[in-house]
Amino acid sequence: MKVTIYSSQPYDKKYFIAANENFGHQLIFHEARLEPKTVELARGSDAVCAFVNDDLSEITIEALKAIGVPMIALRCAGYNNVDLRTADKLGIHVVRVPSYSPYAVAEHTIALMLSLNRKIHRAYSRVRDGNFSLQGLTGFDMHGKTVGIIGTGRIGSIVANILQGFGCKVLAFDTFENEALKKNGVQYLPLNKLLAQVDIISFHCPLTPETFHLINEESLALMKDGVMIINTSRGAIVDASEAIKGLKSGKISHLGLDVYEQEGDLFFHDLSETIIRDDVFERLLTFPNVLVTGHQGFFTEEALVNIAHTTLENIACYGDKKPLQNTLHLDQAIAG
Repeated sequence: MKVTIYSSQPYDKKYFIAANENFGHQLIFHEARLEPKTVELARGSDAVCAFVNDDLSEITIEALKAIGVPMIALRCAGYNNVDLRTADKLGIHVVRVPSYSPYAVAEHTIALMLSLNRKIHRAYSRVRDGNFSLQGLTGFDMHGKTVGIIGTGRIGSIVANILQGFGCKVLAFDTFENEALKKNGVQYLPLNKLLAQVDIISFHCPLTPETFHLINEESLALMKDGVMIINTSRGAIVDASEAIKGLKSGKISHLGLDVYEQEGDLFFHDLSETIIRDDVFERLLTFPNVLVTGHQGFFTEEALVNIAHTTLENIACYGDKKPLQNTLHLDQAIAG
C-alpha cells in the first residue's frame, strides 16, 4: 500500500519506518498539513495518514475522492477534524488509533497540575539565574482537595485513580458513568453541581457541539474563586478569551493547557524566529500562573510505537480486505 503521511515530523519518520518493517508499505512523508491545496501530494496513494490539526473537511475529502484516495488513516484518537458525513457519502474509509497510551496523557495531566501547584516552571528559571528565594512559590497539598474529571473514558479514569492515590476527593461528569470508578468512591454529579464544588477541574472529553467552549463566562461563574483548570483534551473546550478574563479576576488561579483552540498554526513547529500573531495566545503566555505545552501529552516512547503500529495495521487490514477494527462510522458523527 502506498501511504502519504501528512504533518510528519522527524519522530514520525523514525517510528513509522521502524514499524513498517512488519508491513512493507510504501511510505511517503510530507511536513505539509493536509488541506485542500496539499491534497495533490497524495495522488496515486492508497491511503493518507493525518494528524490532529490536519484539515479533513468536506472540501478536502471531496478532493481526496477526486484523485482516487480510498482511505484516511488517523494517527490519533480524536476525529473532530473529520467530516464523517462526507467520507461516508463518498465511500472513503476512515480509521483511527483509539488507544495508544492513555497513561501518557493522564500522566502529563498530573504533571501540569503538580507543576502549576508547586510552581516548578518558575522555580526552574529562578535557580538557573542563581535566585534561591522561595517567595511567591507557595503551593498547596493535593491531599484533601476536590477534583472534577470531565470525561471518564480511558484517560479520565486513569487520572481519577492517580488523584485518589494522592488522597483527593474525585467528582466526575460523563454521559456514561464508569461503574469501576463508582465502586472506588468516585461520585458522579450533574455538571453544574460539580463545577460549584471543585478546587481543580480536568478535561478528558471529546470535542463535540456539547463540549465546545465548556469553559465560558457562564460555567466560570459557577466555580469557586481560585479554581485550577487543566485541559489535555481538545483546545476548543476552553474559550481562551474567557479564560483570560478569569485569570485577571482571580476566578482561575492556575491554568494548564496542552491544547489550544487555534493550535493548528502554532503547535508542532519551531516558531522561535517568528512573530506569533495570535494575540490571545500571546496574552495567555504573559501570566505567571499559566503553563502551556505544545500538545505533547501523547508524546512517550510507548505511545509513538503503538500509534505507528496500529496505523499501519489499520491500512494493512484494508489492503488485505480484512475487517477494519478501528473504523469510524457515520453514526459517530451524528452522535457528536
